[in-house]
Amino acid sequence: MNDIKISVVVPFFNEEELVGEFCERTDSVLKKLNPNYEILAVDDGSKDNTSSILGQLTAKIPKLRVLTLAKNRGQSTAIAAGIRNSRGDYVVIMDGDLQHLPEEIPLFIEKMEQGFDLVSGRRQKRKESLLFRRIPSFFANVLLKAATKTPASDMGGFKCIRGELLRKIQIRPGYHRFFPALINMMGGTITEVNISAPKRQKGKSKYGLSRSIDVFLDILMLWFESSFRSRPLYLLGRISTFMFVFASGIFIWLLYEKLFWGYPMAIRPPFMISILLFVLSFLFFFQAITLELISRMLNKLLGIDNYVIKEKNAQSDHKVD
Repeated sequence: MNDIKISVVVPFFNEEELVGEFCERTDSVLKKLNPNYEILAVDDGSKDNTSSILGQLTAKIPKLRVLTLAKNRGQSTAIAAGIRNSRGDYVVIMDGDLQHLPEEIPLFIEKMEQGFDLVSGRRQKRKESLLFRRIPSFFANVLLKAATKTPASDMGGFKCIRGELLRKIQIRPGYHRFFPALINMMGGTITEVNISAPKRQKGKSKYGLSRSIDVFLDILMLWFESSFRSRPLYLLGRISTFMFVFASGIFIWLLYEKLFWGYPMAIRPPFMISILLFVLSFLFFFQAITLELISRMLNKLLGIDNYVIKEKNAQSDHKVD
């Protein structure tokens, strides 16, 4: 039987000024909350003294586990490594820059005890840069909520997720930002808690405006998955059908003008457009078939059939994956 109740997964990259304070404050909070816990600090190939400081902290904090990546692989990979090695019934995912306060972890656990699959932190009165953080984050949240119909207003950052469910997710690069959407797509239950969002006091932020482009592309991919159930045939097939119908309409009209009014057909620009649309239509269709076959093989190979089944009986309510 699993004896770890709470796992805290936190990635670090060049955070030598904050890593000690974060781990000590987190350990202090968890000691009071539940004795069965672990802190998984993932060093994402730091170039400063983060790794050595974490090594020293393991002697001081027995519940601290340190995972070190050979080189910097990005936040998604670091978080995925922590999740794979976590053992807790509940997995808390947070940043190590102390803009996510360890003292607010109990808010998430209290909600999780009510039976939710994911509790998302909704940041209040954010102090980050308006241009580089708050505006891109606002539009990303609006787009993601519209694309996936996820009942969460703040997708990124501080989260607590049922470990049994989380460890089944295939975390692609960039998808660490979308845990509420991923859990929602699997049929899990989601709620939010209000949290503070203090300004970074030490160290340097790793986020920039260029990240917004990556987020937008990830949202498009997630929209595709949620809207068309990961089936390329649904999306590309509809585009192919639209092109074919539109090209047929142009061709029929040109043929009508040729037969009844004697207008030339082959030398007119609409004729060339219809031929191009016919060709594109067939290319999209055959591409859809190819991607559909590849998608089915990958899903079977990776076992990506995760969803939540909720069963009710006379004695209890429980969830089975």
